[in-house]
Amino acid sequence: MSHLVPHDLPVFAVVGRINMGKSAVLATLLEVDDDKIIRVSATPGETTRCQVLPVAFHDKELLRFIDTPGFSRPLDAMRAIQDLHGEGTPGLPAVQQFVADHRQGGEFEDEARLLEPVIQGAGILYVIDPGKPLRDAFVAEMEILRWTGRPRMALLNEKEEAGEHLTEWKDRLGSYFNLVRTFNAHKARFEERKRLIRSLLEIDEGHRVLLERALRCIEEEWVQRRKESADVVLEMLRAALMVRAEGRLEEEDVHLEHRRERVAADLAGKYAAEVQRVERRGYEELLQIYRHHLVEIEDRAADTSGTELEEEERWKKWGLSRGQLTVAGAVAGAAGGAVVDVGTGGLTHGWGTLTGGVVGALATFWKGADLPEFGLAGGLKMSSGSGRTLVLGPPKNENFPWILLDSVLHRYAAILARAHGRRDEEVLAAGRGESLVRNLPRSRRNLLAKWFGSCARGAPNRGMEPEVFEALVETLQEVEGRQAA
Repeated sequence: MSHLVPHDLPVFAVVGRINMGKSAVLATLLEVDDDKIIRVSATPGETTRCQVLPVAFHDKELLRFIDTPGFSRPLDAMRAIQDLHGEGTPGLPAVQQFVADHRQGGEFEDEARLLEPVIQGAGILYVIDPGKPLRDAFVAEMEILRWTGRPRMALLNEKEEAGEHLTEWKDRLGSYFNLVRTFNAHKARFEERKRLIRSLLEIDEGHRVLLERALRCIEEEWVQRRKESADVVLEMLRAALMVRAEGRLEEEDVHLEHRRERVAADLAGKYAAEVQRVERRGYEELLQIYRHHLVEIEDRAADTSGTELEEEERWKKWGLSRGQLTVAGAVAGAAGGAVVDVGTGGLTHGWGTLTGGVVGALATFWKGADLPEFGLAGGLKMSSGSGRTLVLGPPKNENFPWILLDSVLHRYAAILARAHGRRDEEVLAAGRGESLVRNLPRSRRNLLAKWFGSCARGAPNRGMEPEVFEALVETLQEVEGRQAA
């Protein structure tokens, strides 16, 4: 097993009692939510062998973690090592002999396996749940690890119920470990993960160059993800604002209410389905960028969560304020309610009823009384059969793109907040927080308003998109900053 700890690589064995959250810590730290790679389970003893988990960039491994089986009989193992050593305090040779005696099986096979990478030279990350009372068995684990003489950091996998025993743990850990840190495997975000890896520098000076390089690569990759996300958001917004739904109303149908309603419902359904398809594709890309596989995307058509009052309140809170919309609208010019006319003619009878039907059908999809009247236009072709081709989209309400952007930002925040150590399935639903777009600088709002307007008119200003991209990068970074605060 000598391959576990190369001498020229920083390697850390993650050790601890069974069911203390070692695998969950690693899953969050390394952003792995796949049980085929790191098995995270409430069932004790899921990790039975050492598992190598490399951290590599550009095909070069810079750092390695090793997930280990948990201590199962630490008190008896401690006494066995003391018996091997004899008088005095045991050291690394006694631990090495203990591992050699039990690595192939026997009553201390778990302890021998978890200590194997340690006696080969790996640093130690000792994971404990401070919600558990400090018992003699934990003290035995800490004694064994101290006898190895390896660099050691204790990691408090802190949960909400940890308060009662936390102080006692911290007081005791300080005498056994070079460093003590806290880390919530079910809540930690990027900055906390980065801080934990930076802490490794304090216990492994010998590999400082590689650890610092790993940190730089982690930071650079995060910046790249933010840029990739901004590109996805830009594409999503552009596509959503350019969605048009087309339907046909024959002349004889204009006078029949049930046929008008059917055409309206079909048209609204087509528009809603296409906008949702655009959103779903974008969110799937964002989840892939941030390596989430257990998050589902909200199906608005099937969503029954929350009350109508909650949904209406959310739509009222999102988007720009009336004053902000006035300024943005003046900058962007008239852009809402863009429609496409095909053919010529009048045939205005029944248009009010038809438009109302479309708006009513769409209200169910958008779940908001504050959403706008939609653009609707038609034409009459006189040559081959009488009728009208109707084109729906985009909404005339100038707040539509801002509400859409708010929805994206809230979901982006939810993606960032999801720790990879969790194994529950989650739906990426719209949040119910306050508007985020109202906090954007005025200059950024003006820039986005102009671009939104061009997209709504069906002719997106591609020359503006480099600036729009940078504005979205800054906005996503601000969302991250709000979470870290």
